[in-house]
Order: sequence, then C-alpha cells, then structure tokens
Amino acid sequence: MFKRLTKLLVLLSLGLQSLPASPDVLVLVHGYLGSATSWETSGVNAILEQHGWQRGGIVTPTALLPGPAGDAANRVYSVELPSMAPIAFQAELLGRELDAVTARHPAEPVVLVGHSAGGVVARMLLVQNRAPQAKALITIASPHLGTDRAIEALEATDDPFPFSMIKDFFSGGLYAVVRDSRGVLVDLTPARPGSLLDWLNAQTHPDIAYVSILRPGPVGLGDELVPVFSQDMNNVTALAGKSSSFTLPVSHSLQPLDGFKLVEILQKL
Repeated sequence: MFKRLTKLLVLLSLGLQSLPASPDVLVLVHGYLGSATSWETSGVNAILEQHGWQRGGIVTPTALLPGPAGDAANRVYSVELPSMAPIAFQAELLGRELDAVTARHPAEPVVLVGHSAGGVVARMLLVQNRAPQAKALITIASPHLGTDRAIEALEATDDPFPFSMIKDFFSGGLYAVVRDSRGVLVDLTPARPGSLLDWLNAQTHPDIAYVSILRPGPVGLGDELVPVFSQDMNNVTALAGKSSSFTLPVSHSLQPLDGFKLVEILQKL
C-alpha cells in the first residue's frame, strides 16, 4: 500500500511539472521625453524577442496597435504616454492602456517595467490598485526619491519675458520643452514633506515582486540624471527591504544590456 501511494505521488508530481507555465504579459513604460518606440530603438525589444517575448504591439490611451503575428506564449507591449504631463495624469492614462492589454489577456499575469520616470508612473498605478493582474514591477534608473536635476531644470526655465524667448531661441526649442514639462518636473523633485514623492513613498504597495535596476555611474553615486540611492526601491519607505537590486555600468538611457538583464530577471520571476 505504501509503495503504491509513493508511486502515485511521484506520478502526480511529474504530471504537475509537465504542465506549461502560465504565459506572462510584459508592459513597458517609457520615461521623460521618451516614447513607446524607445524600447525599439534601444534594442531592448529585439533582445526580448530573441528570448521568447513576442511583440504584442503599441498601446495608446485610445487604441491598441497590434504587433506582428507570432506563436510565442509571452507577449510584450509598449505604452505611449504624454511624458511631460504630471505623474498622476500619466498614471491615469497608463491605467486605461493596461485595461486594454489585460482585456486581450484576461488570465495572464502582468509584469510592469518602467524606465526612469516611467517607473514612478507605474508605481503610482500600483498604489491606486489599478493593476490587479500585476505580479512584478521592474524599474530602470527611476528617481523614486527624486532628483536634483528636476530642480535645476525648473530654475533654468523660470525666466520672465523676453529672456525666456531669447533662451528658447538659442536652445533650439529645448527651453520650451523643459518649461512645458513643469508638471512632471515638480513631481520628480527630491521627496520632501508635501511633495508627490513623499506621499507616494508612504503609501501601501501591493504584495508583488519588486526589482530595481541601478545605474551606479563611474564613481558609484548614480548616472548623469538620477542618484543611485534614488533608483533603489529599497529606499522607498513602504518598500524597504522588499526589492531585489541589480547594477548595470551604463548611462541613464535605455541600452541593449537592459534587454539582457530583463530576460535574466524574468526567467526568475
């Protein structure tokens, strides 16, 4: 009797191991002045596809533009957001876009990946309980505790007319872009009492996996835009000790190495 029971348990175990794992959906959230195509031009999407993540398409607040047909189980979608808008507004639109994705994949877990400010937008969505299918958040060089660069940008564009017009002329239009980004830049200033990040970092976050991809820079203090301590979700009050962390010795922008690191992380989730 004992031998037959043991044999039955072994057979059941083998049967369970042979069952295919539930496919996942990857949703990529670009950062400030980025776009859905940032993941394409950086080479990240190509690397993901080489490792079994089929392009599902680009998602806008009003439409889902399907990608090429394929038979891969795992799908990856890139969202399009108005990156100069305040974080809360971007999170609202991301929620709509995620709804469109999950409507196509109603039973599949979702992994959110945010680059730079996109990681903060994705985290805002999570604390608002707008991503019930999410099983993980991966952020890449995101300013979770803010960045002094946002303060510098705000100060550099705080000029009365006609000085603002002169600066805009000689900047080739960049001055106007930064000036019109005031909403998101204010949100990304270092966390302090009353700021968006101070509020966000104290909110209850869902019990999912959190992964921080860090850019330590040449001397270990951070990349050219975000201090390394701000990139680590373990330094977020509500997530202390809950995030895995990996470092990549590259600049702030998306890189092919991010694709390989994402594949490595996704295989372990």
